[in-house]
Amino acid sequence: MMKVVTLADFHQFSNEKMKKNNLFQTERFFCDVYCFEPGQEQKGHVHGHQDKVYIVLEGQGTFQVGADRRVLEAGQGTMASAGDEHGVLNHTAHRLKVLVFVAPNPA
Repeated sequence: MMKVVTLADFHQFSNEKMKKNNLFQTERFFCDVYCFEPGQEQKGHVHGHQDKVYIVLEGQGTFQVGADRRVLEAGQGTMASAGDEHGVLNHTAHRLKVLVFVAPNPA
């Protein structure tokens, strides 16, 4: 059976930390919407065996992949290959929503 989701249903935020909202998950990959309040971040980290794609849905954020840091806005995206340090900072006064794909699933 086909699973259909509406992105607006997955835009939940937390005042405590960046919130991960899962859309799809299998043993081979997962897809989340990450929601950042102003100032929140996903600190730089490394996945040894997973590639990660970030697509900005709304707002702006500072994205790190390896030694490179760039500000991306809605409609832009980037990828961190397995082994690349990566992270995201919402450096703005507005909310940031990011669609994230990771494969294979680290679970």
